[in-house]
Amino acid sequence: MSRHSFSFGPYYDPTNTAFGCLIAHNDDVLAAGAGFPEHPHRDLEIVTWVLAGELEHTDSEGGSAALRPGMVGRLSTGSGVRHAETNAADGDTRYVQMWLVPDADGVPSYETADVSDALGDGFVVVASGIPLAPVRLRRAGATFLVARTPTGRSATIPAAPLLHIYVARGRVTLVANAPIALAEGDAVRISDASPVRIDAVEDAEVLAWAMFSS
Repeated sequence: MSRHSFSFGPYYDPTNTAFGCLIAHNDDVLAAGAGFPEHPHRDLEIVTWVLAGELEHTDSEGGSAALRPGMVGRLSTGSGVRHAETNAADGDTRYVQMWLVPDADGVPSYETADVSDALGDGFVVVASGIPLAPVRLRRAGATFLVARTPTGRSATIPAAPLLHIYVARGRVTLVANAPIALAEGDAVRISDASPVRIDAVEDAEVLAWAMFSS
């Protein structure tokens, strides 16, 4: 199963190819033992967030890791790298993979961080072009945030010129200019540079990209 926020592979819509510097946002489920054999990428920042199970990453530069819930992985492809991804769990593995256009060159590299202890009601910076982020991106002005918000609690996303918000689990009310009810798998794009509040109708995990440039 896969959910695509933008055109991807055979699912092509010329009016929906990007939002800011974000060009792919895929929610994928792999069965036990399934995966993607080694294949090439270039000129991308690939950010992976695991929701359930365990995703094994290997690449041609020697990078490797087993990503579990609460961990983020970032593959900077540079001028070219090959990588493979496999479900390393006994059951299904569900993960969200996001692609950004970098604004800096560099050799291919792979980095992970476990942010489990930092996750709570509010939005936590997980990957960013800003210094001191758990995982550093080669894209200035782009920040990936995650909130795990229990029923009845709220979390606020700071204002940014462009916001892409995705409900990975649960149900929420998004409060911006007007309240919007969102369920698992729903996404919203906002481009008015206002703070956004998320009210959890049930336990929720929400992913957000704050972008200051396209």
